[in-house]
Formats: sequence, C-alpha cells, structure tokens
Amino acid sequence: MAVLVIAEHDNAALKAATRNTVTAAARLGGDIHVLVAGSGCAGAAQAAAQLAGVAVVKVADAAHYADQTAENLAALIVAHKAGYTHILAASTSLGKNTMPRVAALLDVAQISDIVAIEDPDTFVRPIYAGNALATVRSGDAVRAVTGRTPAFDAAGPGGGAKIEAIAAAPDAGVAKLLGRELTKSARPELAAAKIVVSGGRGMGSGENYHKVLEPLADKLGAALGASRAAVDAGFVSNDYQVGQTGKIVAPQLYIAVGISGAIQHLAGMKDSKVIVAINKDPDAPIFQVADYGLVADLFQAVPELVAAL
Repeated sequence: MAVLVIAEHDNAALKAATRNTVTAAARLGGDIHVLVAGSGCAGAAQAAAQLAGVAVVKVADAAHYADQTAENLAALIVAHKAGYTHILAASTSLGKNTMPRVAALLDVAQISDIVAIEDPDTFVRPIYAGNALATVRSGDAVRAVTGRTPAFDAAGPGGGAKIEAIAAAPDAGVAKLLGRELTKSARPELAAAKIVVSGGRGMGSGENYHKVLEPLADKLGAALGASRAAVDAGFVSNDYQVGQTGKIVAPQLYIAVGISGAIQHLAGMKDSKVIVAINKDPDAPIFQVADYGLVADLFQAVPELVAAL
C-alpha cells in the first residue's frame, strides 16, 4: 500500500499544512510519497524530502504548475494515480478545490475534513457544524481524502527521501490565475498560530477591535481572529474569520473577546487546547466550551489584562 500526499508550497518552501498531512498519511501505514507540482520548485521538494516518514518525493516541474491551479493539479494527480490506495490533501482552499475534481475524475467518493483515521478504510469527520462525528467507511479502490490540519501533529525533520522527476500532464488551459492579493502581517499566520486572540460583535466597531485587541496580541505574540459577526459588520476583513465558513484553528490558547459563541464559530475553534472567554453576558454559549470564563466588560477587562502581563 502506498499513500500520495499533495504538497502545498510557494515553490521555494513547503507550507505548514503539508507537514500535518504527512502525519495523517503515516497513520494509514505503507509508503508515503509526496507530490510537489510547481515551477522552479526544487526548494519545496528538498523540504519535503526531509520530512520524517516520507519515502519518495515526486516532482512535476513545469510553467503551468507555478500557481497550482486545481484543474492542472487534478489532471496530474490522476495521470500518476497508479499504485496508490489513498490520495491525501489538507483541508485548505487548495485541497478543497482540487480533491473533488480528483474524486470526480476517478469516479470515487471524496472523503472530506477528516479528523481521525481508524484504519485504512475508516475515517472520522465532523458533521452538523462539529456537533457530531461521523465514522465513514470507503470501499473505493482509491480514497480521495482531505484532512483538517489541526487534528494531526506536524511531521518533523529526519527524513531522507529520494526525489524523482515525473512527467507533467498537458496544460488544461481552462483556468488562469490573474493575480493574488496577499495580506502581509508581522503576526503569526492565523491557521498555524499557537495563540489566537479573537474579537466578536461585542467589540462594537473596527476601531475598538484594533484599539483593544492589538495590544493584547502584541503582548502574547498572538494571531488575531474574529467571529463571522465581526467580519460581516466590517470590523475586519474576512481573512480574520474563524469558524465553519472561515479558518479552523486549534491553538494552545484561544482567547475569545466579545464573542457570544454561535455554533458556526465554535466549529472552528472548539478543539483549542485552552479556551478563555471574556463576555459580559453570563449566559453566552461561549462559556459552555471555555476552560476559563470571565464575565466582565471587555473594555475594562482587556486593558487590565494587558497591564498585568
């Protein structure tokens, strides 16, 4: 049995999600191969080869893989599917865009957002906004799977995989990346941060959000997040959103400030190791999942917390 992991990268380096996906692949047993498709992607391939547990890194280096468009990536994966019982990708925008196409081309069911692996045929995935877990069994010859990265530890260094060049599939020519608008921040990336400070509708305004939460995040070296209500109200942009329709996070510490705890938000952060909630409403649902709760006026409590740190 062999497992193919789809690497995410910027051609120079691997993205963190790939390391978590390698750990998920290791739980299936068998050889782990990593597919690196890009343009001038030798740096990413070398990084993949150093991951513990990886046996082979397969590299498809061609100009039309520079942006890793889903149409071209799916065609490449299917062209090199022989010998693999599982194809794994992270539940990121790339994985969610690519793996349904792979499943359709292979005429198999796609298994999405897994959080645990019971055996090579059986997977656990959340349903109903994370309020229930479904155990699903697949009898397909090839399982096309995406996994939630917070559910699996990142694979460490220590590998020495061989790197093989493979033939590129033809350019599908049906999609072209016109541009990207990247958010630049000195703060940790939200999805991978060890500490997250999030604000909700209770912040009242975007000005209050930044004025109150940024000093706390600076003190803790934390990433900033937000509930959907805060994003919809225009306090911050949607790349801050944590929840079912935003980013799924599981940091060591999650501080929820002025967040009531709607089910969609809880689905994105309830697996955090320690959850601290600050809200003036003692009946707010967020307190049901919080390890520590403070019923207080956030505009008084947060500055006091910052002063004490």
